[in-house]
Amino acid sequence: MQPTTLYDKLIDTHTVRRLDDRSGAGSEILLYVDRTVLNEYTSPQAFSGLREAGRPVWSPKASLAVVDHVNPTAPRRVAAMPDAGGARQVSYFDENCRDFGIELLDVLHPLQGIEHVVAPELGFILPGMVVAAGDSHTTTYGALGALGFGIGTSDIEHYLATQTLQYRRVRTMRVTVEGLLPAGVTAKDVVMAVIRQIGASGATGYAVEFAGDGIAALEVEGRMTICNMIVEGGARGVIIAPDEKVYAYLRDKPRVPQGALWDAAVEHWSTLHSDPDAVFDREVRLDASEIEPLVTWGTSPDQAVPVGGIVPDPTEEVDAARRGDMNRALAYMDLAPGMAMESVPIQRAFIGSCTNARLSDLREAAAILRGRRIAVGVRGMVVPGSSSVRRAAEAEGLDRIFTEAGFEWRQSGCSMCLAMNDDVLAPGERCASSTNRNFEGRQGAGGRTHLMSPAMVAAAAVMGHLTDVRRLAQGA
Repeated sequence: MQPTTLYDKLIDTHTVRRLDDRSGAGSEILLYVDRTVLNEYTSPQAFSGLREAGRPVWSPKASLAVVDHVNPTAPRRVAAMPDAGGARQVSYFDENCRDFGIELLDVLHPLQGIEHVVAPELGFILPGMVVAAGDSHTTTYGALGALGFGIGTSDIEHYLATQTLQYRRVRTMRVTVEGLLPAGVTAKDVVMAVIRQIGASGATGYAVEFAGDGIAALEVEGRMTICNMIVEGGARGVIIAPDEKVYAYLRDKPRVPQGALWDAAVEHWSTLHSDPDAVFDREVRLDASEIEPLVTWGTSPDQAVPVGGIVPDPTEEVDAARRGDMNRALAYMDLAPGMAMESVPIQRAFIGSCTNARLSDLREAAAILRGRRIAVGVRGMVVPGSSSVRRAAEAEGLDRIFTEAGFEWRQSGCSMCLAMNDDVLAPGERCASSTNRNFEGRQGAGGRTHLMSPAMVAAAAVMGHLTDVRRLAQGA
C-alpha cells in the first residue's frame, strides 16, 4: 500500500461517498463529521434554516452548545446580556437548543466557557474524530489527534440535518519542530514563529500536521495553542498524532469511554499516525533552539519579531504589496521603523482567549506576577477560558496572585479577544494580549494589539512596556 498521511487516513475513513471522479487533493466528497460545538454567534441562521425546512437535527447528542462570544465577563456573573442584540442571540440560542434537543452550557452553567476550552475539558473530542464547527479556531482539536476545521453557517445547517458535509480535500503540509525549546520560550512563540516564517496565507489550502521533538515535548495544552493559532497562517485543518500525553490528558475526562471501551479506544488511537514514508505536499522545518519570545508589531499575526528586536523598515522590503501592508500597519500602530520593541509602552494587558486561557497559561503568567505589581497606568485583565479553569486556578491561589498584582480576575468567555461584548479597547489604547489576532479594530475600534504569550503579557504589565519575559523569569 502507498504510505499515507494521517490527514488522508481520517478523511478516507470518514468518506461516505465521492462526489466526483477524483481521489486526490481538490476532490469533492460527502464527509461524515463526528461532532460539532455550537455557539450563540454563528448558529442562529443555521437553526432558522432547519425551522423553515421543517428538518430535525440528525444526531443531537453529537452537538454541544456553549454561550461564549457575547456574554459579559465581569467578576460577578449575571444572566443578563449588556445589549439587546446579545440578549436576543442568547435567547434564540436557548430556544433552539431546547427545541432541537441539544445540550446547552449557558452563561450560568457551572461548565460554561469558551467552546474550544470546554469541549476538550469534557472529553467531548477524541482522537480520530473529524470535528467541524462555526468558528475558525476549531483547529484547536488537532492537539487531541482529531481533525478540526471551521465551517460557515450554511454548512452548519447541512451538518445538523445530515451529520455530513460536502467537503473538498486539501493539500497536506508537515511542520517539523526539531530539538527542544529554550527556557522562557512557549508554544505561543512556536506557532508565531511558524506563521512569521510561512506568512499569513502560507498554509492556505493545506491541512497541517505538526511533528518533531519540539512538539512531542509539549504538554497537550501547549499543543492546543499551536493548533488553535495556526489558522492565522491560513490552515484548513490541523492535526498532531496522539500519544501517551494525549491519553493521560483524556483519561479522567467525564465523557471518555470507560473500562474495556477505553482500552480498545487507546489501542486504536495508537494507530493514528502518518506512515513513515508518507509524502506531504509541503514540508516546513524549524529549529526549536533558534526560537525566541516573539511579539507582533503590525496588524497581521505574521508581522512579528523577537521581543529584543526592532520595528522593521518597509523600505527594506522588496515586495511592493508587502511593503504597502507594512506602511499601513505602522501608521495604524503608531510605530516607526527602528524603534526597539521593548521601548513600546502599553496601557492594557489581557490574558485570555481560546488560544491562551487554560490552567497552564494562567500558571505561567502567575509565576511572573508573584510578588510584583503591574505598572501605574496599566489596566490588567485575566479572563479564564472556562468556569472549570477559573475554579481550578482559585483552588491553587492563582486568583490571589493576579489580584494582588493589580489584575482584574474575571469570569470566563471570549471577552476582549474580539470585542463582541463590553470588554473593549478605547481608540489609541495599546494592549499586550495573549489572543490570536491583531487585526485593526479586533479588540476595539482604534485599539492597537500586540500578540504574545501569557507570560510575556504579565511581564509587559509589570514593566509598563513590551519586555523580554526571560529577564523577569530569572527572579520569579
